[in-house]
Amino acid sequence: MIKMNVLILSAMMLFGACDTDNPIDKPVQPDPDPVTTVELSIVDKKSTDQTKALYSQLWAIQSKGFMFGHHDDLFYGRKWFNVPGGSDTKDVCGDYPAVFSVDFAEIMDDRSLASNSNDIRRRCIIEARERGEVITACCHLNNPLTGGDSWDNSNINVVKEILKDGSQTNIKFKVWLDRLAKFALDLKDSKGNQIPVIFRPFHEHTQTWSWWGQMCTTEKEFIDLWRFTVTYLRDVKGVHQFIYAISPQMDVPKTKDDFLFRWPGDDYVDFIGMDCYHGLNPSTFSTNLKSIAAISKEKMKPCGVTETGVEAFTDKDFWTKQILTPATGRFVSLIVTWRNKYDPQEEGTHYFSVFKGHPSESDFIKFYNSPISFFSKDLPDMYIQAENVVVK
Repeated sequence: MIKMNVLILSAMMLFGACDTDNPIDKPVQPDPDPVTTVELSIVDKKSTDQTKALYSQLWAIQSKGFMFGHHDDLFYGRKWFNVPGGSDTKDVCGDYPAVFSVDFAEIMDDRSLASNSNDIRRRCIIEARERGEVITACCHLNNPLTGGDSWDNSNINVVKEILKDGSQTNIKFKVWLDRLAKFALDLKDSKGNQIPVIFRPFHEHTQTWSWWGQMCTTEKEFIDLWRFTVTYLRDVKGVHQFIYAISPQMDVPKTKDDFLFRWPGDDYVDFIGMDCYHGLNPSTFSTNLKSIAAISKEKMKPCGVTETGVEAFTDKDFWTKQILTPATGRFVSLIVTWRNKYDPQEEGTHYFSVFKGHPSESDFIKFYNSPISFFSKDLPDMYIQAENVVVK
């Protein structure tokens, strides 16, 4: 349920006092369109009922506000690690994020053989689902050709080798997908239902840092890699709980063509995401939110900010100025901040969200109390079909 007790105060804060020094175009959250039935098309026609329901809710929530998310929020925080029920977000506002973001890479690649973290990931996902939250997953996969990490872009043939049927790299990559499929199919809630996941492989493909990025792939190779991955998981392994999300990196103002860079095709993408590390430049964030919302409406696919934040930020008004104000009226389903690295001695500054003792605590409470920011307790049942939305 929306936080009605702060609706008037939040409206006065957001719309009554314009900051003339801030060049952002500040739209008012418009009234919803007249009630009509919307029909959405999902990539996997055999998707589970809860997956289709979640997809419908992702569309529906865009007209009301956005869900706040935080990467690895339930896994570890700034000063704690693997504590059931733990959350840097909850420590500050008393509530969990609406979206739990996690990384599936160690489930898939050769780190899975030695990792003791995958049971923790499973626990966190199940905890989030039991509270009715939404799960999204990226993959910082190691390089299957060279054995290097995700950032190893030293060989331009890696994707070419993945796509070469029967090659060692092709066989290895299929094993990695097999591991993911097993994890996904075994991932069930307390009633035995497979847990839906917004799955975003090959994120930030617009950049050059990764082995799947534009430095190491042609347009055709990337598109073929995306389609191969979707087809293998869906048709060969029978995974029917994934909502497939693409997430280009958009750190400066971008056009529609930028967002659709190497687009795999409408039949292979469910969700339009963006990773937007725009710094302390809310006008850029506002511009790109407007662009992604327009593409969402054109393609009839829900959209959201799959990663954002400023590393080591100290701004006291970060949440209302850098996130809430530019997001108002923009019709995106979620905004997910990147992680707070576990660093109990606080020797480093790799954090992107709030935690107890951070200078932005008070502002985060204002952000939390806004009627358009959705946290765990604010969510409708995301796993029943939204009214007036049909998914086929």
